[in-house]
Amino acid sequence: MHASSTNASRTPSCPRPDGPYDALVVGGGVIGLVTAWRAAQRGLRTAVADPAPGGGAAQVAAGMLAAVTELHYGEQTLLALNLASARRYPDFVAELEEAGGQDVGYRACGTLAVAFDPDDRAQLRELHDFQRRLGLESQWLTGRECRRLEPMLAPGVRGGLRVDGDHQVDPRRLAAALLTACARAGVVFHRARAERLTLTADRATGVELADGTRLAAERTVLAAGSFSGRLADVPEDALPPVRPVKGQVLRLRVPPAYAPFLSRTVRAQVRGGHVYLVPRENGELVVGATSEELGWDTTVTAGGVYELLRDAHELVPGITELPLVETRAGLRPGSPDNAPLLGPSALPGLLVATGHYRNGVLLTPVTGDIMAEVLTDGELPDEARPFSPRRFPAARTDLPPTRADFPPARPGIPVPQEHPA
Repeated sequence: MHASSTNASRTPSCPRPDGPYDALVVGGGVIGLVTAWRAAQRGLRTAVADPAPGGGAAQVAAGMLAAVTELHYGEQTLLALNLASARRYPDFVAELEEAGGQDVGYRACGTLAVAFDPDDRAQLRELHDFQRRLGLESQWLTGRECRRLEPMLAPGVRGGLRVDGDHQVDPRRLAAALLTACARAGVVFHRARAERLTLTADRATGVELADGTRLAAERTVLAAGSFSGRLADVPEDALPPVRPVKGQVLRLRVPPAYAPFLSRTVRAQVRGGHVYLVPRENGELVVGATSEELGWDTTVTAGGVYELLRDAHELVPGITELPLVETRAGLRPGSPDNAPLLGPSALPGLLVATGHYRNGVLLTPVTGDIMAEVLTDGELPDEARPFSPRRFPAARTDLPPTRADFPPARPGIPVPQEHPA
């Protein structure tokens, strides 16, 4: 019998009696949880500090595993990491479902990216050429072929890319399974906000929580998404340069009478903007996502909902007949080059696993493996070296807004609501 999310939340919350933790993870989203799980599997005494582990990003993200259709020019190095993580997903899912006792909603359903007007079609054609030059598998389809695959598509579709290797997972189920797997592996959960880093002789030695508790650790991992740059007393040259990028997401329900509505993830450029529809096997349809540089604001706006529904309706006209069951807004942890920060920081004892931006769910398996290797061996594996936090200079006045532009009401790590995929 699968463990419920309620049972999964009943995890240990007392400190270990045998001295400092080997690894203390600040942040209980999917990145923090997978880091803690893999560390515990390696025999490390591991803890997570988060007021609501399993929340944050997983509650908002769509869960697209889109290494190929999410490809952007200039991100070839990131592509290699994305593909490596995508290849690990089937085995990762099998192991996690056994360890966590629950289905994570992984679907090897593929993705269809389509275009409407001539400009969008030309851009999609250029993307296809770029994908082929990089040796990626994608197939160009005519508009008629796209509609044959997905009959609910609008007649105005002019062409598209079929990518059978881009899949999906349900991030909420993923987080719940990771939470249970961590508990079963012996990870200790401290359900309080991390207020500040503690230092001894220029080395990170743990954190102080909002309730005054001090947690000692040989190695501390900052894995709190866009909030990773807000932990007090982190030296400036070790503070990760991440910023919040707001995204609004909708969830609709497909009644049985309308099923099957879509058989795979559908993405589109509509008048230059991007929209995606992710159908779940349970009848949920996720529509997203806006991209807004608005600091820490997570307000769902009428304009954001309107834009998503307008573009989704142009893509799939029948969507306006579906019940709208949820609207959410969250924050993607953006970095200066849109790639994650993984590994040791400039401060001894402090490691970083953040800045995944739009690829947090996709990069979950490879991030867990990388961070576990760093925590046990002290060295970044070769595939992670381009993503060292040390690639950015200490002076960051020319970077997008970070902590200085959005000062917290008080120091510490708030409950995160992070990156829609």
